[in-house]
Amino acid sequence: MAYEVLARKYRPQTFAEVVGQSHITDTLGRAIDQDRVGHAYLFVGSRGTGKTTMARIFAKCLNCEKGPTASPCNTCDNCLEITSGRSMDMLEIDGASNNKVEHIRELREDAKFGASKSRFKIFLIDEVHMLTIQAFNALLKTLEEPPAHVKFLFATTEPQKMPDTILSRCQRFDLRRIRSVDIRDRLRFVCEQEKVEAEDDALLAVARGAKGGMRDALSSLDQLLAFRGKQLTEADVLSVFGLVSQRTLEELSAAILDHDVPAILSAIAGFDETGKDLDRVLTDLVVLMRNILVEAYSPGSGLLADLPDSEAAVIQEQAKRVDPSRVSDLVEKLMVATERLRHSLSKRTLLETSLISASRMARFATLDEVWKEVEALSGSEPSQKKKVTEPKPKPKPKSETPSPAPPPPTPTPPPPPPQSSEIKEPSPGELERLQKRWPQVVEKIGKEHPALRTDLLDSWPEKLTDTTCLIGFDPEFSGEISEVKRLGYTTVHRAVVSEVKRQVKVDFVEATESVRWSHEMKASSSTNRAPTSNLRSWEKNPAVRQVLEIFHGDVRDVQS
Repeated sequence: MAYEVLARKYRPQTFAEVVGQSHITDTLGRAIDQDRVGHAYLFVGSRGTGKTTMARIFAKCLNCEKGPTASPCNTCDNCLEITSGRSMDMLEIDGASNNKVEHIRELREDAKFGASKSRFKIFLIDEVHMLTIQAFNALLKTLEEPPAHVKFLFATTEPQKMPDTILSRCQRFDLRRIRSVDIRDRLRFVCEQEKVEAEDDALLAVARGAKGGMRDALSSLDQLLAFRGKQLTEADVLSVFGLVSQRTLEELSAAILDHDVPAILSAIAGFDETGKDLDRVLTDLVVLMRNILVEAYSPGSGLLADLPDSEAAVIQEQAKRVDPSRVSDLVEKLMVATERLRHSLSKRTLLETSLISASRMARFATLDEVWKEVEALSGSEPSQKKKVTEPKPKPKPKSETPSPAPPPPTPTPPPPPPQSSEIKEPSPGELERLQKRWPQVVEKIGKEHPALRTDLLDSWPEKLTDTTCLIGFDPEFSGEISEVKRLGYTTVHRAVVSEVKRQVKVDFVEATESVRWSHEMKASSSTNRAPTSNLRSWEKNPAVRQVLEIFHGDVRDVQS
């Protein structure tokens, strides 16, 4: 007797045997019990999830001699003929090879005649999306108003290729990808029936490799039995299919989160030397990182309930060690690397650089974290300064004249603008040093944000106190103050703090007189560069401004 592959031998014959599609089996079973069976059904799903199997079981439910019933007997002639594919009243049509309008015309003529020995005449069209537009149009009228004895069952992997006029006339059922743990349990049942001893880790590795398809999992198990016989280990699965164990992936993810570059390079070298599929390694790593991201954002929510307990425990432990926003950026970077890896000439090099870069993202502080630290420091430092400076009233002798009693009302002018109300007398030496360094500070800012350099060309440190630094803008370009505040306040603040070596509040005001940089005027005269005013006029040109924004550049010189 010819050998029958496992995928056919253990194909489900009743709704109860179907794995992972209870939302469909329950609906179809209740429709039969309540006598609410439609005339056209569409089964949608990826390969190996049970589309054709579901259609055949449904056909047996309708034509079983003891039915219609949600549990076909699988012993009557009608059930046996449908199972073996030789029923005269159930016609299975391959949509890829029978996709022309002539084939649909033959189907329409055949549909006029009743079933020979069954209750219904059933047409099952597999890969129905392969029909031509003309064929779909020819089927449309019959599909909408078929004879009472006709049922249409369609199966497809690409429903988006079907006309809406066809979809609207069918009851659609979307089959899910089957969970790895459910596939593992089904494989365990098959191994028990075949008298095979298999490790749970081995079956779980096969299930993961199937990517949600039961048929792929059974085909892989068939291949492993031919390779190893009646005993299967995880090492056998990893060796045959070039997969990486879950423990190895967990160690790699830990190395990325800990920025352990030597461990990352060592792991990739091992993958390459043992012939692992690097594309698959990165894909599995993305899935693992996605699970860590889910757990980091919603710990204990049960979203990872389909994972084995040991794997879920590792994910929970790693999720506690990293900020969710970092994991989100990390996953996004790995997904970009996945696409690039498919077309790379040196997969190992690209994988190494991508994982090292990802590990840097997982370790280094984000901009939000840096800003929180700056805010925390700026909130605590001024109070400490006040404690030190308050006992020294010498710089302000006038403040000693008032008595301890509440100060008497004095005729004072209206309160000055906010930027000057909190300012003490500046420290000339410190202010002069910052003014001398200001061109270099702007250049440094420009390397990080080129657009900011353009906006800061006509700015100048005007006042500096223990708590505040005022940056004045040329009155002609004071409109750029709001732009600097919106785009680069954090960058400018960080640069000023770095120069003055202490926390100060940075504010931007309109200068009392035009601002000109002496060093730039000298440079322009010695190197024949265009004056600053000429540069600024060109930078205000809408076309030039658009080019600068696209290429993140700035105008350095103008030549006629």
